[in-house]
Amino acid sequence: MIKENLSEKIANKTARIGIIGLGYTGLPLAIEFFKSGYHIVGFEVDQSRADKVNSGETYIKDIKNEDLSRIVNSGRLSATTDFSLIKDIDVIQICVPTPLTAAREPDMSFVIAATKSIAENLKKDQLIVLQSTTYPGTTEEVVLPILEKTGLKAGSDFYLGYSPERVDPGNKKFNIGNTPKVVGGYTADCLDHITNLYEQVVDTVVPVTSLKAAELTKLFENIYRNVNVALVNE
Repeated sequence: MIKENLSEKIANKTARIGIIGLGYTGLPLAIEFFKSGYHIVGFEVDQSRADKVNSGETYIKDIKNEDLSRIVNSGRLSATTDFSLIKDIDVIQICVPTPLTAAREPDMSFVIAATKSIAENLKKDQLIVLQSTTYPGTTEEVVLPILEKTGLKAGSDFYLGYSPERVDPGNKKFNIGNTPKVVGGYTADCLDHITNLYEQVVDTVVPVTSLKAAELTKLFENIYRNVNVALVNE
């Protein structure tokens, strides 16, 4: 049997999808990949949250218990706190929070912890995508060095990208599938893989020239939203 490469696995829906962080971004994303025919493993540090997912009990307002139960019972979605299982995953998406510290600076501890867990189980031909809201430069300056300490190189041994989450909880018109998805890659090959991935689940994928450009789009979108909210409040 000829072994599939990453592109073939994504196209054939045989790629195993991993999502670190099953919050308001990660769990809906897992369901979207399920709808597209993939097997998904959600990684959580919170055992109670993993248990709820595995029992079909939702904690996200936009997801119904009966829908989650049906998906879990299909055998194509599960949650775990065992991060060693990352070694069996083809695509790992980081969907952890990036809150502000008391000094109003971004708290990167969740992103760093998730990346270290990936690095401990990193293998060749995996695709790692950061989705957390953050500042331009994070993927190259924080995530990349941790992963490359393994001796594997981004762009040749594994693939690295950034694609900001654009979830709008409660919005009945726009969801993950019909909201344009911006993607950036560390190299041209990385960009090809991440574009191919999200074209399987999103109607419109918008590749940009760099990781920093992709990171900036989310920052700009949040600034635009904040200005509008502030203006209305005034």
